[in-house]
Amino acid sequence: MKILSSSNVHDAQTVDYVDSSASASHKVLRNTYMLLSMTLLFSALTAGASVAFSLPNPGLIITLVGYFGLLFLTTKLRNSAWGIASVFALTGFMGFTLGPIISRYLAMPGGSSIVMGAMGLTGIIFMGLSAYVLISKRDFSFMAGFLMIGMLVTFVASLGAIFFQIPALSLTISAVMVLLMSGMILFETSNIIRGGETNYVMATVSLYITIFNLFTSLLQLLGFIDKE
Repeated sequence: MKILSSSNVHDAQTVDYVDSSASASHKVLRNTYMLLSMTLLFSALTAGASVAFSLPNPGLIITLVGYFGLLFLTTKLRNSAWGIASVFALTGFMGFTLGPIISRYLAMPGGSSIVMGAMGLTGIIFMGLSAYVLISKRDFSFMAGFLMIGMLVTFVASLGAIFFQIPALSLTISAVMVLLMSGMILFETSNIIRGGETNYVMATVSLYITIFNLFTSLLQLLGFIDKE
């Protein structure tokens, strides 16, 4: 008969806890990537429809109200099946707002290559940084404060660039956003695999918004380079 000491029991419980935690994190990651893939496809479809029907830009106020309203709704419903429906509503709306932006770039000389280039770079950056975190399993939680401050400053600066029509500021913001969104991918992926984010609905929203901002920022940078 094998007799377990109290330390053996404690060690066994610790191993079980670690295994359970790792399994839970893996499940959140799997569900997040699955839902993210579907929402990106749905967003692409709504953006494509917006381009095909030449829908007008909804404007800053409608975009902000729609985004924050649907984000609030998704947050409230995140623990229910309705949360998934809300995620699709949010990402579909963001795809709708993206359509007029893509249409503007497609109307430029070489517009198709600009859009495809931004899309390709977005995919490479996201997959590359995500793979790095998954393989290295490094903890990027130390970036939280820096990223939050950076996002707040960039958001305020972007409003200033819109209202005061300052092209140089808009371009600078786009470059900074690429760096911030790259940092967000590292932070959010690390947060999921280390158990900091346990709700795949909210994890999907975070990664989707990161990809959305990364794509639009690259779009603006490539559009500027192409005009030079």
